[in-house]
Amino acid sequence: MTLDNTIYDGGLGVLTAETGTADLYICSQVPTTVTEANTTYKLGTKANVTISSPADGTGVREVTVSAITDGVVDATGTATHFAIVNGAASVLIATGTLTASAAVTSGNTFTLAAIDISLQKPPTAV
Repeated sequence: MTLDNTIYDGGLGVLTAETGTADLYICSQVPTTVTEANTTYKLGTKANVTISSPADGTGVREVTVSAITDGVVDATGTATHFAIVNGAASVLIATGTLTASAAVTSGNTFTLAAIDISLQKPPTAV
């Protein structure tokens, strides 16, 4: 089956629409709710993340969350996951595992490399 990129972009467009209004949290475990992301498991925050428009990747359509150099660490612990949240709409938009866990200390800053969020495209029939 082949789907036009606009089908994938519709879903990824939700992320793109959040640029400047979504916050990224680093968390001590994978959150499944907004409250877990921004309160229960939250170790740090980067407000108003930038998310690219959908683009082709290798076998995927993807958006990229820009690298973070100035996230604020709010609590001491080990960050293992990230969450992207639209707090105003109370929506947990995306979660994922960090490339490597990191010990963080309250009052410091954190950095993250750019994060690609993708939708897998099915293989083309031969």
